[in-house]
Amino acid sequence: MESETPRVSFITIIDFSEDARWLFLTESVSDLLGFEPRELIGRSALELAHPDEFSQVKQMHYDTIREDKAAALAYLRLKHKDPFKGYILCAVSRTVVHSVIVGSVSFAVPGGKALQNTSTAREVEVVTPSAKIFELKGWGDSSPMMSNPDLTSPAGCSSSDMDMSEASSSRSRGKKPMIISFNPLPSRSPRSALILDRFSIHCTVLYCSNDLLLSTTKVLGRSFFDFVTSRTEQSVRSCIDVIKSWGVNDRGQPSDGGFGFGKFVLLLAGRDSRGENEQDVPLSRRQLGDARINRRMPSSPRCASHSSSGTSFRSRPPSSSTSDQEISVDAIFSGHSDGILLVLRPKA
Repeated sequence: MESETPRVSFITIIDFSEDARWLFLTESVSDLLGFEPRELIGRSALELAHPDEFSQVKQMHYDTIREDKAAALAYLRLKHKDPFKGYILCAVSRTVVHSVIVGSVSFAVPGGKALQNTSTAREVEVVTPSAKIFELKGWGDSSPMMSNPDLTSPAGCSSSDMDMSEASSSRSRGKKPMIISFNPLPSRSPRSALILDRFSIHCTVLYCSNDLLLSTTKVLGRSFFDFVTSRTEQSVRSCIDVIKSWGVNDRGQPSDGGFGFGKFVLLLAGRDSRGENEQDVPLSRRQLGDARINRRMPSSPRCASHSSSGTSFRSRPPSSSTSDQEISVDAIFSGHSDGILLVLRPKA
């Protein structure tokens, strides 16, 4: 059974409700769990949890929101659509992004990839008892002391600890009383999430979760590097290249590969980062990559606007770089089968 399970990773978005409803899933969910995205959207993610783990998973959902967690990882079982395949042991990542939880689900298998995932996560929780092998053993300190890379300097990307969560970052969790209903939640964190096309050298923006940092109608369909200042572009490109190389499974297929953390300067107005004669990857491949994501995007006026005018931005002249058009951001990068997940927040 384990050898037949695809080593893939799909991206998910879940709401803040007690039911933890799926709002969005990328297509690799069908490879891992057998469901098409349309079959799960609107349903409770808790329906797939193993009955023995239901209460703990629900508590974990609540704690993720309440503690404003980021780059948190959990090992738990999720139900496959095929009843003969039972429950699949999965690695589930979670980051609070404003009013939703953004993350990923991948097949959990021991080895170097699992070590990479657990050693770069800010928190690791093992829900399934048989998955204790994935529990990271620290060197007498549950909070790793590592420097925080700054992509505005020549230093490249590192998997060091970024202070994305203002709450406790302990990797071990004690027993907590069962919740009956959600208490009032804290104010929403000022974060945005982007999904980038990992198969394009320009990392085209396929999805933007909100307008807190970048205008959704302006960013969709454009190169992500259009919104990175020219002085930090090369460092960000290098970081994304590392994340892409991490996000490859033992079969050479695109998958998950842990978290990368960094800082860089975001250009709010955007610019044209491509040379006049520079060519992107073949159009058919770009269309295929866009289709895998855009076909599953929640319908919204913003997405509709993108589809009708997303290609017109290239004709605009580059914007001037002034201080009011730039903002320093903290970033979490992670690679997955269907794209690169990027979480941003204004630098404190």
